[in-house]
Amino acid sequence: MAEYVVEFGKDGSRVEPDGRLDAAAFHRNHQPIREVLLRHLAGKSGDVIEAGSGTGQHVVDFARHMPGVMWWPSDLNEQHLKSIGAWRAHAGLPNIRQPLRIDLSDSAWCPELHDGSGPSNLLAVFCANVIHIAPWRVAEGLVAGAGRYLRADGRLLLYGPFKRDGKHTAASNAAFDASLREQDPEWGVRDIGDLESLAAIGGLVLVEIAEMPANNLILVFQRTKAG
Repeated sequence: MAEYVVEFGKDGSRVEPDGRLDAAAFHRNHQPIREVLLRHLAGKSGDVIEAGSGTGQHVVDFARHMPGVMWWPSDLNEQHLKSIGAWRAHAGLPNIRQPLRIDLSDSAWCPELHDGSGPSNLLAVFCANVIHIAPWRVAEGLVAGAGRYLRADGRLLLYGPFKRDGKHTAASNAAFDASLREQDPEWGVRDIGDLESLAAIGGLVLVEIAEMPANNLILVFQRTKAG
């Protein structure tokens, strides 16, 4: 397991016998996140990868409310992959595929995207609370992969805390950023401008900044004509 992975299930919270993990944040943020995704994905069809699915709770919620989309959860951590699979089985929804093991620090992501067994021409990539608890190379690989695999009308949606013009949007985010960097100097809250620069390399442009509860945002990127 890569050192940068933050693992659910080690905070004393209950682990179900089948391996399902429960993230407290899911219960606080799933509805506002879903509302933003619905604005961009409702009524559409295609494949969507959730990059860094964690417990797997979000992808079940998305699949239940967007049945026309085929959802592909993913993670790198083995316990998370087990939890995702258990939530998938528990939900019994036909539009959730087996979780992919994706290393976001590698822009190729995983073999299934190249051997025909995985999705192609993605409608969207969604990623929540990953790039601030990982080295910058993970953000680079995430955005590069999205630029490679998204279809012409595809979207990349990133949820989490972000800086704007080099400044934190709230004192709580500044404190959180400091605590992350104490744990690992390669971690930290990322600046929107830096992500826009990365996205431009992959042919993506920022089209929406959606305000979320608790001083979080969702950044929505889409392909440029050149991309």
